Amino acid sequence: MTSYIIRRLLLIVPTVFVALSFLFFIFFLLPGDPARLIAGGAERNVDPGVLERVEARYGFDDPILTQFADYWERTVQWDLGESFLTNRGVNDILGDKAVASLRLAIWAIIIEIIVGIAVGLLSAIRRYSLSDRITTILTAAASAIPVFVLGFVLQYIFAVQPNKWDWPEWARLRTSGIGPDSWTFFFIPTGEQWRYLILPAITLASVTTALLARMTRGSMLEVLRADYMRTAKSKGLGERDVVLRHGLRNAMLPVVTLIGLDFGTAIGAAVLTEFTFNWPGLGSEIVTSVQQRDLPVLLGLTLAVVLAYALVNLVVDVSYAWFDPRIRLGKGEHA
Repeated sequence: MTSYIIRRLLLIVPTVFVALSFLFFIFFLLPGDPARLIAGGAERNVDPGVLERVEARYGFDDPILTQFADYWERTVQWDLGESFLTNRGVNDILGDKAVASLRLAIWAIIIEIIVGIAVGLLSAIRRYSLSDRITTILTAAASAIPVFVLGFVLQYIFAVQPNKWDWPEWARLRTSGIGPDSWTFFFIPTGEQWRYLILPAITLASVTTALLARMTRGSMLEVLRADYMRTAKSKGLGERDVVLRHGLRNAMLPVVTLIGLDFGTAIGAAVLTEFTFNWPGLGSEIVTSVQQRDLPVLLGLTLAVVLAYALVNLVVDVSYAWFDPRIRLGKGEHA
């Protein structure tokens, strides 16, 4: 197991290198001059002397390979540079945005796990029943509804209408921003914070919860038909023990894989949800950095997302050995 984890950690290095190198070179192929943007904007006439000083300060007058080497020399020391436009350190920006994204992602995954697994499990146990058919229709609909559309609908139902009909203050949810930013144990909202969190968390979790429910249902149906399940029933075990102790655990491998991928996606790719609710996270900041040609911010935040994705996938792979003891990681043997 230890050797497997070490190998997987070492594989993160080329993954990060390829991803960031690709973005670095693509940046210089995009239309527009970043030096001119920094000096005053692409639509303005910039003094040539100012433009030269900007190019010298940020190294734009160096050959691209020299800039590439300088970038990696700083990055390996975790010096992610400063924003071209605000001069704020990328490390500081990353600290603010990553924390906001991580908190939102944690609650989206909590909703996904609780609702998705419960719905999928009940649907598999009661397959072809009316509740199963209703669940299938609802999950298919949830998967098809665009995230931003669902976000606007939730805002209208749970925020606009309560104000229109003069609901009690405690029942009025918030639709924009992160609010008082009040938390305990890092991710548990306190005071008014839950009003700002609940709608974006539900929106972010909607599509993945529907997919997880369908995945859990399919995996459980396959497990319920297995010989060892019939053997467990023949030994006199109750339906609950058979399903929860023998069935659910063996059905978890594809489910855990999906949860891991969803968590990595929720951290860095929740762009639509963050824009809809004005949540100051990584996804929306990455999009903004692309629009503004802010290379240090783009590369720094992308580095964090790639690392998060790689580490989450590592945790998912290691968890396979717990869900299925037949798997022996690190020895090249997979049952």
